[in-house]
Amino acid sequence: MSRLRVWTRDLGMGARFAFGGGREGWIRTLLTGVGVGLGVALLLISTAIPGALAARYERGDARSTMSSDRADAPGPDTLLIARLGQTYRDKDIEGHVVRAEGPDAPLPPGLDRIPGPGEMALSPALDALLKSSDGALLRERLDARVSGIVGDPGLVGPGELLFYLGSDTLRKNGPEDYRVERVTSFGYDADREGLDPVLMLMVVLTFVALLMPVAVFIATAVRFGGDRRDRRLAALRLVGADSRTVRRIAAGEALAGSLVGLVLGAGFFAVGRSLVGSVSLRQRSVFPADLDPAPWLAVLVALAVPAAAVAVTLFALRGVVIEPLGVVRTAKPTRRRVWWRLLLPLIGLGLLVPLGGRGNDHGRFNQWQVSGGVVLLLVGITVLLPWLLERFVAKVSGGPVSWQLAVRRLQVNSGAAARLVNGIAVAVAGAIALQMLFAGVEGDYTRSTGQDPARAAVAVMVTSEAQTRMDDIAQRIAAVPDVTRTVPLTSTQASRQVPATEETVELTIGTCDALGEVATLDSCEDGDAFVLTGSAEPLPQGSPGIYGATAKPGDELFVGDVRGYETEGADRPAPVKWQVPAAARTVPSRPDPTGQLRGGLLVTPSAAPKEIGDFPNARIYVQVDESRPDALDRARNAVFKADPFVTAMTLRDTRQAAGYSSIRTGLFFGATAVLVLIGGSLLVSQLEQLRERRRLLSSLVAFGTRRSTLSLSVLWQTAVPIVLGLVLAAGVGVGLGAVLMGMAAQPIRVDWASVLGMTAAGAGVVVVVTLLSLPPLLRLMRPDGLRTE
Repeated sequence: MSRLRVWTRDLGMGARFAFGGGREGWIRTLLTGVGVGLGVALLLISTAIPGALAARYERGDARSTMSSDRADAPGPDTLLIARLGQTYRDKDIEGHVVRAEGPDAPLPPGLDRIPGPGEMALSPALDALLKSSDGALLRERLDARVSGIVGDPGLVGPGELLFYLGSDTLRKNGPEDYRVERVTSFGYDADREGLDPVLMLMVVLTFVALLMPVAVFIATAVRFGGDRRDRRLAALRLVGADSRTVRRIAAGEALAGSLVGLVLGAGFFAVGRSLVGSVSLRQRSVFPADLDPAPWLAVLVALAVPAAAVAVTLFALRGVVIEPLGVVRTAKPTRRRVWWRLLLPLIGLGLLVPLGGRGNDHGRFNQWQVSGGVVLLLVGITVLLPWLLERFVAKVSGGPVSWQLAVRRLQVNSGAAARLVNGIAVAVAGAIALQMLFAGVEGDYTRSTGQDPARAAVAVMVTSEAQTRMDDIAQRIAAVPDVTRTVPLTSTQASRQVPATEETVELTIGTCDALGEVATLDSCEDGDAFVLTGSAEPLPQGSPGIYGATAKPGDELFVGDVRGYETEGADRPAPVKWQVPAAARTVPSRPDPTGQLRGGLLVTPSAAPKEIGDFPNARIYVQVDESRPDALDRARNAVFKADPFVTAMTLRDTRQAAGYSSIRTGLFFGATAVLVLIGGSLLVSQLEQLRERRRLLSSLVAFGTRRSTLSLSVLWQTAVPIVLGLVLAAGVGVGLGAVLMGMAAQPIRVDWASVLGMTAAGAGVVVVVTLLSLPPLLRLMRPDGLRTE
């Protein structure tokens, strides 16, 4: 008989044992399938993530106007559009105001018609928010009539908050009016910059660290029911099968369980895919249709999982002698050797250490070298933990009965307990290393904005059309409850000749209280004027400093539109001649709440020139009582009601680079999925081990052992390997994190908050799983567990 036919025959017999072994066989196969299926589902999701992210970018580019066709004058196919972004309770809302200038104006993606005046089209998520009790305050701001719902083609994700507001007053005031665009189409041909070497390193590490626990769990799941399987194989030896045959039969049984896992994994993936549209993490969401694995990656998963199941089974049987009269596993196991277990992490370090100090200055990292080094270090946990657990329990003696039962069980078979913990240990180690790397490079991708939220929560950017009503807008904002202060400031330009051919002088006008936000004043009263001399204190690194020219007391200047801009449909007054007051005092500048350091001149209203037209720069700084709920949103509502085109910019002291923020969001998504997998797979593993020991537990109860003692014994059997595994994971994670920080050219420091946090998260998952396994444990202790057929 050919070798292929022999393998086919024996694998088929193993499959028949998996499906035809009665109730016990079906339960064992189902548990294996569930464990493998959870891992397969996460692998499929991982292969689908790049495509889902690409689809998000494509949808965003399709509705963008950054590179769309434009027109200089109104026409039958032109559309006026201006961005009207909003913020509500720390949620960003993408908004646009639109006006069709002709019957053939382009439609934004996702709309079947352009909203008319007083109408708005909403995304489904924003529509649901406005209809809910949480959106009551937002309804005061967005109170236009809803004329339609934005379809999927116009959204980057199902959870996106988006609106289009119709207007009949929107207009474009000349070429310099960059706020309003006149377009004839939508679409943006993006030429995105690639990630820098350190960010690409973080992407690779994120995938490796998140997928390694999945591989470990799949390898553990295919070994469910190992003791019962070995006893069946011993029976086959008794009827004449040789050792190679029984190993092939065992491989066939594992292959059948893995195939069931593939089917269940596809089902789990389909269920998760159908539910993913209702999940939004950090305002990131994807459409179920976009979560579509690449066909070749799905085929790779379908082939790799069964192959891994067969390989793991054959590898697990290498130290088991299956004889006709039993399995030589109950004898005292040989002492595990440590030397080869240390080789794996040492080789991993050997691959990573030469890459130290590269950072962003020496090109991209070798992704295969990085992946191989990290994988070997994490795999090192799975081979070191059984040795560590064996050494620990070998030296333990005495203690309560429950402790002695647990220790004895671990002494007899420490490998099964270590396998139960391996996945968690790998996940925790990878997460600690990633968190250390993220914390180490955060300073490189987080820059200071120079803004000071302690001085103003919001900076209101007033448009030129609204500047005549600036005092009214400031008063309406000040009348809002919980607004503690409003500071209006206006600025214009001055020069010594018209049109200006050199640097202009910035002229800032405001009350003494307002001018105190941009300069250090020893005294001030209406009618005063000041010449700014620069900051009296050293500026933060990267600060642009003062720009523009200055003037002296008594100089004659022209104030207003000194550049000679022409504005469509506007009649700007000519610049007026004005003399700098002779009593103007020199004062040091002070950064305003947005971080801008002003130069030029400061004047109070009485000393300011008259009839100079609108101001190029007008702002209102708003401070609120942040201890009061919704104070900030009430102020935003007042700004929107005063003029929808006025921008209310929330001040933040730092801002993260988009690439870094996206990778961290992806890590958050992945870590959440892995934690769910950890909990589910660990629960399945725990239930399978309890089922294997049902007769033993029932026998001990029948002989008078207290159930509380047995329960504590099972808890100790879980707690001991968990503690050792988490300690080992913390050590390996810190070491790997230090190596990765060296590769990123960052000073090595241990982020103890991340170490303790991830270790606590792993322990928390184990506690939840242990509590969920207690009810089945109590049922398995009943006397009917001794029944056999």
